[in-house]
Amino acid sequence: MSWDEWEQIKADVAANEPTRLQLNQAPSDGGNSGAAASGDLKSNWKTWVRVGEGVTDLKGGVGKALTKLADGQAGLGDTTGSVSAAAQKELYDSWKKYVSDVRGRCEALGGLLQKTGHDLSKSDEEALADLKKLQVKYGDTEPVGGQSKER
Repeated sequence: MSWDEWEQIKADVAANEPTRLQLNQAPSDGGNSGAAASGDLKSNWKTWVRVGEGVTDLKGGVGKALTKLADGQAGLGDTTGSVSAAAQKELYDSWKKYVSDVRGRCEALGGLLQKTGHDLSKSDEEALADLKKLQVKYGDTEPVGGQSKER
């Protein structure tokens, strides 16, 4: 934003007139935010792809953690007759599912970000809808102890 533009905005505000702000050098349309884009706004698709790849790469580390979790569980054997062994098995099964879901979420979100970077053709609403689908699919479990109460 140039100094002259800033001074004009301050003068418009002081006079209680609508301001005309230009973002990314796009021409002002008198405050109509629903106007068609001028084509000057640019997005760096390489950044989207890189971030998507980074998120997808997280699944490798999570996969290693899943393997270590399984290795730590190896040799437990039959859990009948031992309350603590049964509890450990139940905890392991719960964490195995949770960590597997985290791995899947990394892959799905990373893929979505990469695709968004390659395409750059989805509207904000379409990208948000895709993210909401991931939230539904990979929704976190409720906290232990139920819902907290307002005090």
